[in-house]
Parts: sequence; C-alpha cells; structure tokens
Amino acid sequence: MGSEPGVGWNIAKELAKHHKIWVLTRSDNRPMIEAELEKNPIAGFNFIYCDLPGVSWWKRGLQGVHLHYYLWQISAYFNARRLHHQVGLDIVHHVTYVRYSSPSFLAFLPIPFVWGPVGGGEAAPKAFWEDFSFRGKFYEILRKLAHQLGEFDPFTRLTAQRSFVVRATTEDTAKRLCSIGATNVQIISESGLSQHEIDCLLQCSQSDTTPVRIISMARLLHWKGLHLGLQAFAQAELPENTEYWILGEGPERERLQILAEKLGIIDRLKFWGRLPRNETLEKLRQSHVLVHPSLHDSGGWVCLEAMAAGRPVICLDLGGPAIQVTEKTGFKVSAQEPKQAIAGIAEAMALLAHDSALRVQMGQEGQHHVKESYSWEAKAILLSQVYQECLSGKA
Repeated sequence: MGSEPGVGWNIAKELAKHHKIWVLTRSDNRPMIEAELEKNPIAGFNFIYCDLPGVSWWKRGLQGVHLHYYLWQISAYFNARRLHHQVGLDIVHHVTYVRYSSPSFLAFLPIPFVWGPVGGGEAAPKAFWEDFSFRGKFYEILRKLAHQLGEFDPFTRLTAQRSFVVRATTEDTAKRLCSIGATNVQIISESGLSQHEIDCLLQCSQSDTTPVRIISMARLLHWKGLHLGLQAFAQAELPENTEYWILGEGPERERLQILAEKLGIIDRLKFWGRLPRNETLEKLRQSHVLVHPSLHDSGGWVCLEAMAAGRPVICLDLGGPAIQVTEKTGFKVSAQEPKQAIAGIAEAMALLAHDSALRVQMGQEGQHHVKESYSWEAKAILLSQVYQECLSGKA
C-alpha cells in the first residue's frame, strides 16, 4: 500500500536488511504480512501482533479510529516492555501514524526513542479559506482544534521531550514540535519509493506528442487546492490545444466541474476519476507536467512519482511537496493569498507548456533527485546512521 501503511512497511522491511527488527502492529495486518513473507522471506524480520478488545467497535467512524489509535499504543507499550526484558532492545522507533499531536507511549521505554516521520503541523493559510465550502471550513476548524488539544496532552509533550530524535515531515510540524519540548528535530520527508517502483517510473519517457497535457492526481478534497489549478489553467497563456487532466474522486468533484464551466475551460478539461494503478501510470506517461497545489500535505507521494517519471512538478511552497521539489525539478509557488498563488501557478504552467527543453531538463533532474534521496533503500541507510548516533549519544 501507499501512504502511511506504505511508510511503516517499507521502512521496516528495508531496515531488516541492516538490523534485527521487531515490529509491533495491529492483528488485522497479520494475513497480508504473513502472505507476503511466505512469498518473500526476510531474515531477522519479526512481528508482534496486538490489539484492543472489541476492535471492530473502536473503529466505527473517524473519531473511533483516533481513540483506538491512542489506546492501542498502551497495549503496544506493554508488549514492547515485555519484549525488551526478553531480548534487550537497543532502539525503539515509532514510525507511524505520522501525527505530531498524538503521543507514543513507547517513549517511556528505558532505551533511546526515535519519533517519526511525524506531520500534521501544516495548515491551509487563512487567506485561502474564502474559497472553501462550509464543509471545508468546518473540517479545517476541527482539525486545528484536534491538534491544539493534542498539544496540551501531557503524554504528547513527554513524547516530544523524551525523543532522542524527532523526524518531522515539514518545517511547520518542526516548529510545533519545538514548541512542545522537542530539542533535536530533523526535517525529513515521509515519502519514498521502492527501487522497483523507481525503475518502472523511469520507463515513462517524456512524451513529445501534442497537445501538451497538464495533470493533477489527488483525492478531490478542498485542501488539495485543485480549484487553484483550474483557475490558473484558465488564466495561463497556453498553447491553444493544451489539456488539463484530473485523476481522482472526492466530494469536491461537482464544485470543480461547476467552476470549470464558469471559467470556460470545460472543453479542455478531463475528469478521469479514480483509476487502477497501471492506468494511472499510463495517464502520467501521456502527460507532460504535474500540478499539485495542495494547501497542507504532510507528504505528497504523487510529486515523487511524477519526478521519478521525469515530469516537472508545480506545487505550492507549503508542506511536504515544498520539501521534495527543488528549483531544478519544478516550481514552488509562494502561497500568500489565492490571486497571487493562482498567478504564480499560471506563469509556471505557461513556461513549461511552451518550453519542451525545460520540461526534459527538469524531468531528468527529478529522476536523479528521487533516485538519490527518496528510495526506501537510501532512507534505511540514513536511519541506520541515526540509530548509531543515538547509541553513541551524539544525536
């Protein structure tokens, strides 16, 4: 899987090539894990499954999931403490969930504790709220309140204070972590790709066909900022037959379609919906530029995939994408207020649409960037160095 399950699995799997690893996870992951390890055994890779009584009841609704997550960690702590007495662990590392405002009780074990990647400190700039629906504004308010409440939790503060190292996904999250007592914070993207995925994406050579196709791949949610992408597309000075493709589904689709009609671009816009992985990669291969105007992503996996496929990325200078994308691999547009951000995205769209050589150059730089810094193999090597620094007291 991608997203957070992918973070947990891939980090643990790659670390098992360098260390003896015990993973504490929920029991409902057991069938998938055991099926994979039966096909591809990994030495020194051990799993301990634990859960709360009545797990199906705890997971009813989003709030039930969060409460389950909090309480599950108490169970995980006692399992980890028992394991430590049996085998003598050297390091404990809480990998996921990536939520800075929720504690990890593993920090209370008498061994060095590494926390992260953790995110969630990002927020959509207030100037952008004016374009959100009532539902979107309500979501942002609840999200902010939940994080603020989490920051007052004494266990969250103790988790930050007891961490040898905290690996924050963004600068915003790093600031929040420092405010609750973390003293050694590193900013590291949560996202990564396997070497197999990188090799597959490298085969998506830059298309030299016309028309130029700009693509966005995201859940259609208010904070993904696709309404900004549509307005920029309508405003940009693009070749006449340039197309904008949107892959994904979500509650904002109807509003985006209405906006496209209002802007007069509906005939150059294609909503492809949610597609299987192979079809998604085929659409990416047929496109030229990725636009990802998200307002508060901790990660931004699609940016890595696009760069690995040799596509320049246009994103806002916010959150996870701003950590991943460089001036050599795309454009990071300042996000002070909507009109300015839309103008910046439109300018980048026009420049890339008219300059095929620049697209190729940025695409090649992106492929090199992902290969060097964002493979799970490379991330495991860096983490091994962090572990050694923890044990030597240098972290």
